[in-house]
Amino acid sequence: MKRVLILDDEPDIVNVITMILEDEGYHVNGIGTGADLFTKVDSFKPDLIILDVMLGLYDGRTLCIELKATDLTKHIPVLMISASHDLLSMGDTNFQPNDFLSKPFDIDELAFKVKTQLYPQISTVINSLPAIQL
Repeated sequence: MKRVLILDDEPDIVNVITMILEDEGYHVNGIGTGADLFTKVDSFKPDLIILDVMLGLYDGRTLCIELKATDLTKHIPVLMISASHDLLSMGDTNFQPNDFLSKPFDIDELAFKVKTQLYPQISTVINSLPAIQL
C-alpha cells in the first residue's frame, strides 16, 4: 500500500485529503507543522508528500527545496497545494515541486494527480494516447 504524507496547517484540509486518499486505498498520515516534517518522513517513509505552500511559521516552498536537496528524500515526489497561489504566480520556481494543485480542488483532480505521482507509468500511457477530436 502506497504511503502519502500530508503537511497542511489547516486540520480540516488534512482530514478531507486523508478521507479522500484512504478511500482510494492509500495509507495516509497528516501533520500540521513544518517542524515535524523530516522526523515524520523518517518514521513514516512516504511515497508522496502533499505540501501546502503557506504554513504559518514555515514556507512550504523552502521545505520543498530542503526535501529535494536531501539525499534521503529527493526521490519522493512532492505535490504542492495552495489556496493563495498558483504555480505561475509564485515567481521563483526553484523549489521544484513535482506537481501543483490549487485549493479549493476537485476530488477527482486530487486523486488523479496523486495517482500519476505514485504510478508515473499512468501519465506516460495517458500522454501517449491520441487526442480525441469532438
